[in-house]
Amino acid sequence: MIFLKNFDRVLILDFGSQYTKLIARRIRENHVYCEIHPFNISMNQIEEFAPRAIILSGSPSSVLNDGPVCSEKIFNLNVPILGICYGLQLMMYMKEGDVDKGVKKEFGHAKIYLDKKDPFFENIPKENSVWMSHGDKVVSLDPNFEKIAHTKNAEYAAVKHVEKPIYGVQFHPEVVHTEYGNQYIRNFLFNICDLEADWTMGKFVEETIDNIRKKVKDKKVILGLSGGVDSSVVAVLLWKAIKDQLVPIFVNNGVLRKGEVEQVRNVFENVFSMKLNYIDASKQFLDALEGVTDPEEKRKTIGRIFIDVFDNEAKKINNAKFLAQGTLYPDVIESVSFKGPSATIKSHHNVGGLPEKMDFELIEPLKELFKDEVRELGKELGLPKEMVQRHPFPGPGLAIRIIGKVTRERLMLIREADAIVREEIKKAGIYDNIWQAFAVLLPIKTVGVMGDERTYENTVAVRMVDSVDGMTADWSKVPYSVLKKISNRIINEVEGINRVTYDISSKPPSTIEWE
Repeated sequence: MIFLKNFDRVLILDFGSQYTKLIARRIRENHVYCEIHPFNISMNQIEEFAPRAIILSGSPSSVLNDGPVCSEKIFNLNVPILGICYGLQLMMYMKEGDVDKGVKKEFGHAKIYLDKKDPFFENIPKENSVWMSHGDKVVSLDPNFEKIAHTKNAEYAAVKHVEKPIYGVQFHPEVVHTEYGNQYIRNFLFNICDLEADWTMGKFVEETIDNIRKKVKDKKVILGLSGGVDSSVVAVLLWKAIKDQLVPIFVNNGVLRKGEVEQVRNVFENVFSMKLNYIDASKQFLDALEGVTDPEEKRKTIGRIFIDVFDNEAKKINNAKFLAQGTLYPDVIESVSFKGPSATIKSHHNVGGLPEKMDFELIEPLKELFKDEVRELGKELGLPKEMVQRHPFPGPGLAIRIIGKVTRERLMLIREADAIVREEIKKAGIYDNIWQAFAVLLPIKTVGVMGDERTYENTVAVRMVDSVDGMTADWSKVPYSVLKKISNRIINEVEGINRVTYDISSKPPSTIEWE
């Protein structure tokens, strides 16, 4: 368990719902610390966590068909409990209520009617819209519970214990489709649980810096700095904690974006006065990529060279005991999810992890945070906005935004085209509204006319998507005027490109990156 000690804590028991992460995000957005753990963690672990409240998530399973069951002892902990969807059904199943297969399954919006005045319903209209996603439903309550809300299809849409602060809802307050979803969650956190909204990045910085200093003592910490949001935030956080005991290593792999090397060096060497170990290994990477066209082989090649370069540099550092990584909370959740433990650990740059022979102890100061919290932390630490709000960039860099062979000439083309895409959406004031925007160099040439001459040159595809977490994405509805400027500038300013297309596919079925 990874919990921080100086905050009120909510424990979310995960029964496999697709919405479990959303529950955590909604709670964190209300400045209350929470963690997700599997439904079957031991009571000793729960007691060690010392939750001020427990939430039982939904699940694709059925309590009527050997669905997952947590320890019934949680009801004796004298802490508030909220069961959501499956969580409600499980509470009744474990006690003296009844659950049955619904005659009519309920998916989507439903009108809920509040039957009783209750602190759980503060500032919520008696009739409001909620999001349902269930087949089974509660058909009778344990004698110690009472109904406090219903829908036309679910008599027990919300229930409560007559004496204890235990609630259950059939709907999903965590999804944006529930009209007053955040208010339901706020009411549970603050009216029922009486929690403090003390989960702030300022307090997180204080506690984390203290923990880092106690752990590191007089040893050194090595960090692979890419210039991305996660590694940049880790770098500044560690630097504030241990100053020159941090050894950040920035490897130029030759497939970075235009101006990226200069930006990273300026921020960390000049703004934060770090002693940055800058390694220009671009020739080594590009020589190794020569003739490689398979996307997976590109990744493996870049990963292999990165490990060699990083390992060689790390050996030069005396008194280094720790290796810092930008692991985020979603990575941790995936490794201890409802589906079971996973051996997968986030690899540096997504290009194949650091070698096992590197005998370092890990430091992962962001492992309690979601991506939006990392950005908030970056602002708290004083990182420039352009780095905090930077769009995701793949570890293999521009190598996988060139379809086919990676050559120095083709890198020049994509580097210039990509820079124009970013410049124009920033000028239009829409950069922060887009999850990811970039250009892709295609392996085809097309006929064109420039001036009075026929051309036969390269084609670029522009890709822009809207997303929350990158798991799903839709193409961005960018104004035509912006697309026109991007196209005109690329064709007129980047010699060797005579056609620009716009990718309007969503994920799924397509992926965000082309390779």
